[in-house]
Amino acid sequence: MFWSAAVAADSTPRPGSTRPDRLDAAHQSASNAAGWVEENWSTWLSIGLRILLILVIAFVLRSIVRRSLTKLIERMNRTAQAVDGTALGGLLVNAERRRQRSEAIGSVLRSVASFLIMGTAGLMILSTLEINLAPLLASAGVAGVAIGFGARNLVTDFLSGVFMILEDQYGVGDTIDAGVASGEVIEVGLRVTKLRGADGEIWYVRNGEVKRIGNLSQGWATAGVDVQVRADEDLDRVRAVITAAGEGMAKDEPWNERLWEPVEVLGLDAVFLDSVIIRVSAKTMPGKALGVERELRWRIKRALDAEGIRIVGRPPEADLEMEEAPDPTAGVAAPSAMANPTSPQAMAASPIAPQLPAPPTQK
Repeated sequence: MFWSAAVAADSTPRPGSTRPDRLDAAHQSASNAAGWVEENWSTWLSIGLRILLILVIAFVLRSIVRRSLTKLIERMNRTAQAVDGTALGGLLVNAERRRQRSEAIGSVLRSVASFLIMGTAGLMILSTLEINLAPLLASAGVAGVAIGFGARNLVTDFLSGVFMILEDQYGVGDTIDAGVASGEVIEVGLRVTKLRGADGEIWYVRNGEVKRIGNLSQGWATAGVDVQVRADEDLDRVRAVITAAGEGMAKDEPWNERLWEPVEVLGLDAVFLDSVIIRVSAKTMPGKALGVERELRWRIKRALDAEGIRIVGRPPEADLEMEEAPDPTAGVAAPSAMANPTSPQAMAASPIAPQLPAPPTQK
């Protein structure tokens, strides 16, 4: 009973106790927090919905742009495949070149579109969160300048590759002279172009190092053939025979597509004492000039042989070398009388024999 009374005495509130004050403070804090949440939940909801809307619009717009670019590239590839193997296809570019060029352009455009759309969405989200963008933009500008100075060669190669592809300066299958190397283009990249040289070697040329480009496969090419005949041949007859051979070549497959203009006899390119050189030219499909020249030489040779017109097989310098060589003994000195030791001249010029010492006298 004494213990129960003591417990009851301890449970009674005492003057100066802080427990009610703590309960009141906790209740007040909870009330303030609930009031703050109640006051700001609409703002939070508005900001969240705005951010969600920005992300949805950005992803939808990015997907639409990328799909549109992909369909455009596929249409370009189908157009290239439709004309490949025809005269128009040779005039434009081959299908592989068009495919790589279109894919490179599509990759660049998709990357640029994604960067612009998502970058703009990110800035709009930060602005919605009321974050000051000035320090961020300043830091990004400084970082961009530092990266630009550190990787200026890489940036130069990339930008040069983009403009080369957009301007269609060259493509796969073209034969180009890039200054630092020349050969056939086997791959075009945004940073490096791969060339195969005449001996089969592969050159990796950085796009930023290319200062000039000579494309031998665009537009049209010229096939030139020199025909050397004897000087006493009838030139009008020779012209008629060559023209007839060119006309026959222009009617046969596949030369009727590769020859874009009739074979033309330009005239005399050189005149020598015993021969003349006649220049023959034809405008051909780019990249086919060498094959046209070989076929044209073949047909001209057969046509001239059929008409009995002789072709000089070696240049005039070779004829001079084949002339009779001078007598090799012409540079030998004439025989001299001094060579015969019994001749008067040799005897007169013979050295005097040395005199022997006198023998000693006897006393």
